[in-house]
Amino acid sequence: MRDELPSESRLCFDAYQVDLRTGELRKHGTKVHLAGRPFQILALLLEQPGELLTRKELQSRLWPADTFVDFEHGVNAAIQTLRRALCDSHKHPRFIETLPRRGYRFIAAVERTPSEAAAKLPSPPGPKQPGVPEPRSEWVGQVATIHDEAGRNYVLLPITEKILDEMCSCEAASDDLGISLLVADEKLLLVSCGTKVKILDASNAALGCTVRILGGQFVGERAFAPRAYLSELS
Repeated sequence: MRDELPSESRLCFDAYQVDLRTGELRKHGTKVHLAGRPFQILALLLEQPGELLTRKELQSRLWPADTFVDFEHGVNAAIQTLRRALCDSHKHPRFIETLPRRGYRFIAAVERTPSEAAAKLPSPPGPKQPGVPEPRSEWVGQVATIHDEAGRNYVLLPITEKILDEMCSCEAASDDLGISLLVADEKLLLVSCGTKVKILDASNAALGCTVRILGGQFVGERAFAPRAYLSELS
């Protein structure tokens, strides 16, 4: 029987800290670069420490169907990258144990603590209201600023309106792993408040706008910014 762990999003093991919501790995407080599938695999292993994560489960959750050859190469490369980030050894593992032809298991003790990052996250936008969306064509081409009324330093922007729905579903279910996987896939972008964005589409302005990010880590990327995060629009 698998142990039930609290749902906080920050996990600690040995000298490492993992924030599932922001997709960050740190060692003694210093950020360690780890993204994409290697981070996703770490998140899955930490979801149930001490339990076997089978290769079949990895394939079904992280790789598209009918990609057996890509999966075999990809999972091996991702595990190697993950082990390098954790300074771990295949022959003498401290964290990730390989069960030949079966899968992998996280073998170190894991603690979960409340995350400052989680405390800073905004509440997800409320459900869409029925009725005709409010189009604001005059907003298209304008520049707005990302902000948060609660004074947080950053917000999570979904890349599309569809991903906004998925993010809200994860928030409603307190699914920190789901949020982590969306961040790792860069379907949710962690954008600092104060960042300028250009409005590309405002056909559903009551909910939000499609924007292009004009600064920071994701400069040039498109995203869907909920209306509550856009200032300097009227």
